[in-house]
Amino acid sequence: MRFETSRRKVMLGLASVPAVAGAARGRAAARYVAASPNGKIEVELHLHPLAWSVRLGGRTIIEPSPLALELVDHEALGPQALVTGTRSRRIEGSWSPPFGIRSTCSEACGEVELLLRDRTGNIRFAVIARAYDAGVALRFHLLAAPGQSLVVAGEAMQFRLPAEAIIHASRDEGEYQVARQTGVSPIPDPPLTASSDPQGPADIPLTAQLADGTTLLITESDRLHYPRMMLESTARGLVTRLMRYPGRATGWSGPGDTPAEHHFSIEAGAFTPWRVVVVSPDAVGLLERQDLVPTLATPSRLSEVSWIKPGRAVRIRGYTTQIGLDTIDFAAARKLDYVEWDAHWYGDGTDPSDATYAIPAIDIHKVIAHARSKGLGMILYVDRVPAMRQLDAILKTYRSWGVVGIKFGFMWEGRQSDVDFISGLVAACGAQGLMVSLHDNLRPAGLERTYPNYIALEGVRGNEHFPTATHNVTLPFTRAIAGPIDYTICYANPRNQTTNAHQLAMAAVYYNPLTFLYWYDGPEKYAGRAWPELAFFDECPTSWEQTVALSGAIGEHVAVARYARGRWFLGAMTNEKERKLSLSLGFLTKGRWRARRFADGPPGERPFATPVVLTQDIVGPESRLELSLAPSGGQAIIFEPM
Repeated sequence: MRFETSRRKVMLGLASVPAVAGAARGRAAARYVAASPNGKIEVELHLHPLAWSVRLGGRTIIEPSPLALELVDHEALGPQALVTGTRSRRIEGSWSPPFGIRSTCSEACGEVELLLRDRTGNIRFAVIARAYDAGVALRFHLLAAPGQSLVVAGEAMQFRLPAEAIIHASRDEGEYQVARQTGVSPIPDPPLTASSDPQGPADIPLTAQLADGTTLLITESDRLHYPRMMLESTARGLVTRLMRYPGRATGWSGPGDTPAEHHFSIEAGAFTPWRVVVVSPDAVGLLERQDLVPTLATPSRLSEVSWIKPGRAVRIRGYTTQIGLDTIDFAAARKLDYVEWDAHWYGDGTDPSDATYAIPAIDIHKVIAHARSKGLGMILYVDRVPAMRQLDAILKTYRSWGVVGIKFGFMWEGRQSDVDFISGLVAACGAQGLMVSLHDNLRPAGLERTYPNYIALEGVRGNEHFPTATHNVTLPFTRAIAGPIDYTICYANPRNQTTNAHQLAMAAVYYNPLTFLYWYDGPEKYAGRAWPELAFFDECPTSWEQTVALSGAIGEHVAVARYARGRWFLGAMTNEKERKLSLSLGFLTKGRWRARRFADGPPGERPFATPVVLTQDIVGPESRLELSLAPSGGQAIIFEPM
């Protein structure tokens, strides 16, 4: 089990700057620039009005774009701000997460900070910009204000991309829209209610691809006490919009019953979340830059994390003691790590339900003891209402039962109060030694670094919707880059629109420290057959020491290799088109490796009926790997040293 360790070195430079730039005295205006360690990425802050821009290899990829915090009963912070000083520094070093896409993450970056005040002189604030080799980040820092707090009405940070940029965006669990930056308005699923932010803005993350293939992913990090960001089209590009309603607040109150938060407060000393742009020369390179979001987050607030163990899980879908025992036996036979008792083991999830008692048909103590005897951890599902009403009792009870984690369902995220609830919930579970998985309309923002017990979240149109292959090969370049993605993988299900090898490959393609498998299945489905292809699920880890992106294009295909415990695991998936790929195996170390392939067999009448064919090859780092993927197909491979 890895602990977070950090090795950081900071070199500072300080300067006092007059309110009027040097150009007024006949000199060139000062430039406020932070450069990435490799020198390829620069982020620059501009004045009059306050703005920012980004260059990659000397070429502008984000044009000067305004920055502003909109206040209640005060002028916006940013447009006419006066500079009182600057700071610059280079940060070096790395940190080691307890789980992730690699064992060590770089913290190296260049940083520039503008110290500013509004024209009245009553508010002092700063804008901080960082440039990493993997992208850029920007945030506000409130230094001083009347009464030591500000009431914020909104945020207007713009992203003015080149005109040819193609945007891939979604809303809630809707399909991805492909549009220009001035025409983004994805359709949500389910439809919006009166208790929703209006139609138009897109959820984060949002992915933009430029004409030369350069790919940008816009998202956020370190959101602990601040509304969630959305992105909205304007005539000049994209602009941030802060959520005033909770995302998908349905089923627990009538339409219109969930109050909007039209403004919120931040205290002196507070930082806004990082606005993050992950930058890659091509789409597939994003997969190797996924750790930028947690790197920007607040370091771990948990003093000890050895009890947090990534792994694979299956849910118990019935509600009797025997079904629980049978599912545990199945999980043990399939070498899984966790079983999760899904709703409604304690009731129907409504207000009268008490989540500290199992229904009469379930002997919860017997089932948990059986799981422990098989080396499996028990995770229990809890709906939002009991979590709000009786959290302390739930945590105390589950700890006494020997439960290792909680999956909370129908969680809201959006307003500052919703974000505060989730941050407090995860922190409270961490204090009790309980892992957390959150489901429904949530989006990652690096909280898995701050509270490593926050091991998984949904916020995706996953396999419970049986999406298309095109959707599945869009996710690796969009939602999956922002953080863990609980896709809830199925297998050999007649409703799947993909081949079985495509489903196997997801375990390596989608990074999620707590990966759920066999989502709609019970043990009886797999009885009486050997199912040799399930060896890939049996053996595929969920946390990685290395990640290597091999090939990919948004909505077309993806191939990625990940390393853990002395072996490499490769996943490749395609859209509805048959595809052949030729991949370098240069990521392998010297020597010979046995490649165990799980590939598409002869096409079935429908994709899900396509069998998986198992073969073995002997390969080395000098080899090329030739893949043949069926329509809506895929391939999964395990490389073992010989």
